[in-house]
Amino acid sequence: MKTIHLAVYDGLADWEFGYVAAGVNDPAFQREPGRFRVRAVGAGPEPVTTAGGLRVVPDLVLADADPADSALLVLPGAEAWATGGLAEFGRAARRWVDAGVPVAGICGAVAGLAAEGLLDDRRHTGNAVEELGDYAGAGLFSADRAVRDRGVVTAGGASPLEFAREVFAELDLYPEEVLEAWYGLHRTGDPAWFGRLAAA
Repeated sequence: MKTIHLAVYDGLADWEFGYVAAGVNDPAFQREPGRFRVRAVGAGPEPVTTAGGLRVVPDLVLADADPADSALLVLPGAEAWATGGLAEFGRAARRWVDAGVPVAGICGAVAGLAAEGLLDDRRHTGNAVEELGDYAGAGLFSADRAVRDRGVVTAGGASPLEFAREVFAELDLYPEEVLEAWYGLHRTGDPAWFGRLAAA
């Protein structure tokens, strides 16, 4: 079993990782149920408080998290990304990518990926290119809601569904037809997609 490391810190945006965590932990429709588990990783062992006011206790601390034991590092948004307060998680993303392990960042976390140079030569997206600071990859910024390029997934904060879709594709969590039906159902609410999901 491989671990999906979910970064947790004060102010993290609850809505940005919900589809990812729920999808990984629910074996229904998965290609190989039980391949992955989600573990919360914090800067320290202390509980953090999300933007929604929930208290989350990290399962492990960032210093003890090893890319070799990981299938993915997920970085949700939080206001602290804009002030550089989460730079250690940006540096962790560099460690993951250098080890050949994918990273997924959404909303403010995309700025952390840009600061580490991880977007200099990859297509990517985010809330707005202006939020990402002065970095070499600005010309590769896309208007797409979520982008996956060579082990790095990015999305804007208003696109948690598309973010999850690209994360699931990166992990090969579902067969292609299941992922298409899952996304169609959640995007439209049309029950016809559930029929396609069940058939797949």
